[in-house]
Amino acid sequence: MNKPITIGIVVGELSGDTLGEGLIQAIRQQHPDAEFVGIGGPKMMALGCKSLFNMEELAVMGLVEVLGRLPRLLKVKKQLVEYFTDNPPDVFVGIDAPDFNLRLERSLKDSGIKTVHYVSPSVWAWRQKRIFSIEAATNLVLAFLPFEKAFYDKFNVPCEFIGHTLADKIPLHTDKQQARELLGLEQDKTWLAVLPGSRGSELKMLCEPFIEACKTIHTHSPDVGFVVALVNSKRREQFETVWRELAPELDFQLVDDTAHNVIAAADVVMLASGTVALECMLLKRPMVVGYRVNSITAFLAKRLVKTKYVSLPNILSDQELVKEYLLEECTPENLSGEVLRLLDSDNQAVIDKFTEMHHWIRKGADQQAANAVLNLISR
Repeated sequence: MNKPITIGIVVGELSGDTLGEGLIQAIRQQHPDAEFVGIGGPKMMALGCKSLFNMEELAVMGLVEVLGRLPRLLKVKKQLVEYFTDNPPDVFVGIDAPDFNLRLERSLKDSGIKTVHYVSPSVWAWRQKRIFSIEAATNLVLAFLPFEKAFYDKFNVPCEFIGHTLADKIPLHTDKQQARELLGLEQDKTWLAVLPGSRGSELKMLCEPFIEACKTIHTHSPDVGFVVALVNSKRREQFETVWRELAPELDFQLVDDTAHNVIAAADVVMLASGTVALECMLLKRPMVVGYRVNSITAFLAKRLVKTKYVSLPNILSDQELVKEYLLEECTPENLSGEVLRLLDSDNQAVIDKFTEMHHWIRKGADQQAANAVLNLISR
């Protein structure tokens, strides 16, 4: 009767490892002897999670790479199903990595194990029929955002809105001067943060329009400084190559750092569409969003994407708080025009709305997730 609860858990990348760490810590507040087994990253393993495989096994991006790794991925899934069938946990939690975890969850649920999928896929945005395969694979979905739960509710698929972990970690007010001091940026200068993405394919598409936009901004407002966040040396080299070719006269401050500090140091942000737009909203910085993809992906996206907006601040508020310039509209003229408008405005109304939305999704996500998982076990 006093046997500790056992939770199966699988993550596929570092962001999932961070979520897993928070979940383990929150569950252990109520069940200090809880056991965790599956696939974990270094943070989870440091808390005693037993990892049956290296997390890197699942960290595969791109169709060609996935096809090359498919036999190994199928073998890992088969062995996990065998392990959890022979050693049934009280519940299984798949964190993100939906292409792998949802298939694993389906097999485990079919064998009688309760399953949770933590982090909803963007099923509300495209390929909406995936909702039925998610329903077949899970007993519960944990969603970061309220509109995600509303979508699941339409189909009567069990889902709980737990808030967003980023909203918990980012304070309601961030110190611009402190961020500038950290990055060695001039305190009294007006700074535009330039965030052309974290993937090579994104920089390939966005470096040119973003840098050309900066040329126009410099012509109109020569005192504006440009600070660029680059996630690694490859992206730095990629950006520098285009910069030296297009605008060697501009002075970009390149920062090998996460977007967080660069956004916090800025007055206005020009960024690639993605989670970074949510981070920018939580840091209360006015922004303009740009995005381009190759022609085939653009053709498919126009037919498959079901949302009015692509940036999370706009989707969350269901209004155009943030200008989005996508595909053929992602031009230097459009981007620079909006940046110059933001630089000339006080932007207080949008900052107030960002603050309101921060409160909406600041719910203590780790603890909410833990409560949802433990409640499912007790049913």
